[in-house]
Amino acid sequence: MQKIIITGADGRMGRALLSAVLDNPQLQLVGAVVKADSSLIGADVGELIGRGRLDIALSSDLSSLLASDTILIDFTAPQATLDNLAAALKHRSGVVIGTTGFNAEQLIEMNSYADRLAVVYAGNYSVGVNLSLQLLRLATRVMGADSDIEIIEAHHRHKVDAPSGTALMMGEAVAEALGQPLQALAVTDRAGQVGARAPGTIGFASLRGGDTVGEHTVLFAAEGERLEISHKASSRQTFARGALKAAQWLADQDKSGLYNMEDVLGFR
Repeated sequence: MQKIIITGADGRMGRALLSAVLDNPQLQLVGAVVKADSSLIGADVGELIGRGRLDIALSSDLSSLLASDTILIDFTAPQATLDNLAAALKHRSGVVIGTTGFNAEQLIEMNSYADRLAVVYAGNYSVGVNLSLQLLRLATRVMGADSDIEIIEAHHRHKVDAPSGTALMMGEAVAEALGQPLQALAVTDRAGQVGARAPGTIGFASLRGGDTVGEHTVLFAAEGERLEISHKASSRQTFARGALKAAQWLADQDKSGLYNMEDVLGFR
């Protein structure tokens, strides 16, 4: 039975992950971590998520929970994730990362751990989203040269980064199929007299409001026709189940490296 530790356990995604672990008979929850200043430290995990007492207390001390046979699932914030990777390295624990919003320097630091740890990192753990990446590559190869490509994403009002990690994943898939880096093609800010749309660019639009879990559409607008590839999530359990699939897959890997959900699902 695979042992699992969840960080950010008191957040929306953290609670979804806790529930998903408890529902999976192949997994054992051995720890749940919150911030050092959380008023929930010491509270019972089961009572936090309405499952009754489980005798697993919320903790702020990740290092005391980690071991070589544990997998850490981390959906927190960029700096917290980097700190948690450093702790995981000391214990040789595998890490599944769902945090988004890393800047370029933080991504370099995160990637540096792949030489010493087995890490899965994805901007989205939905099986449907990762299947859509395959469809986007195909659509781009067929229509990309003759289409204006726009990526539209919508999330709840509390999301702090934009474009979303999933939108960027989709942009990377499109740019890869076009044979260029996303940085050379992405347009993330339009305001004022910006002029006509530059050919070959990939536009991004971010919507924030209400309790929207996550919606993404990639639009291929050609002369006389338009193709849209969309994914809509209605529950965070979709992401939680994907993250657990990644954790179980990672436990079977015998070497360090930086993997993603396409590796987990056997797409590459």
